[in-house]
Amino acid sequence: MISLIYISAMTVCLGLAACAVVNQERFGKLPTGDRLGRIQQSPHYRDGKFRNLVPTPKFSTDDGMMSVIWSGIFDRAERLTPDRSVPTVKTDLKALSARSPQKDTVVWMGHSSWYIQAAGKQILIDPIFSKSAAPFSFLNKAFDGTNIYTADDMPRIDCLLISHDHWDHLDYPTIMALRSKVKQVICPLGIGAYFQHWGYPKENIREGDWHDKITLGGDVVVHVLPARHYSGRLFKENKTLWAGFAVETHEHRIFFSGDSGYGSHFSQIGKAFDGFDLVMLDCGQYDPRWAYIHMTPKEAVQAARDLGAKAFIPAHVGRFTIANHSWDEPFKLLAEDSDDYPFRLLTPKIGGPVILDAEPSQQFSCWWEATGKCPEAEQSEGDL
Repeated sequence: MISLIYISAMTVCLGLAACAVVNQERFGKLPTGDRLGRIQQSPHYRDGKFRNLVPTPKFSTDDGMMSVIWSGIFDRAERLTPDRSVPTVKTDLKALSARSPQKDTVVWMGHSSWYIQAAGKQILIDPIFSKSAAPFSFLNKAFDGTNIYTADDMPRIDCLLISHDHWDHLDYPTIMALRSKVKQVICPLGIGAYFQHWGYPKENIREGDWHDKITLGGDVVVHVLPARHYSGRLFKENKTLWAGFAVETHEHRIFFSGDSGYGSHFSQIGKAFDGFDLVMLDCGQYDPRWAYIHMTPKEAVQAARDLGAKAFIPAHVGRFTIANHSWDEPFKLLAEDSDDYPFRLLTPKIGGPVILDAEPSQQFSCWWEATGKCPEAEQSEGDL
């Protein structure tokens, strides 16, 4: 009897502790009310969940979540993290926006975080300024040297784009730190519930379904586009939508895939937009066990071809370790065959600017190599 009481008491305590954890603000709130009503009208929402355009199981092998976790602890590949501080270039974004607001520029901030200046508008995509990409700070820590930006470094942001609600794309501390600087948020269906719960004005949050377009004013249009992935910050999955984005002006077209496995949606998007000046594509954190929801470098190259890209920057890489491959493997695999690509492979350092009008003349080093030199020739980092 005493043992039974003890076990019951421990079960209650553990349950209360779990409730205390999951009720923290960082977990946010899922959509309800009018927002849920709009979700239920989406053609991509069935039986209480969003669906991909094609069948997309989370795991592509017989492995389950516990098997993946176990392997991640005990079957780790070599060189999952850099053995030295990652080299970076810190562009002064406030000065850039003040001095050259009409100079269309893309700045990679590591992993899948981007600053885009397009037709005078300042756009931020999936920013994560925290030192970890996880619900708890001791998990998924950023590589040494990659934490070079904070919310204080950002100019006034005309538009914050969030592709989905995973922790390495929707970072609660970053979102809260940016709140006073963001004019409006554009996100896929359901994601607005997080922002409203976190104190963003409802009128400043604009949600879109796949193929919706939202005008920022002036010359800039944001298109919410399909991706092949899933969503969820805890136990409930696919209650909010995931997406990629196209940023379109009269001068340029830029595409960000979000997290996405390879699929026919890339060729469909490429045809609809008649190609892109620049694409940023998921090509890190791949694994045979989740082959449908992230791309390998080879698949990302094909996606860039499908999209009709003139230039391609690797994304979802370079700052965090999520998959069981060496941290620099995606860069090395992409660089091996770069002479055969019908587009330019661009490899700026974190914080290095890519200026769209000057892009053909910009050169970038193989900064992930110990010497920083590319196999073909020594190259210098692009600059403003």
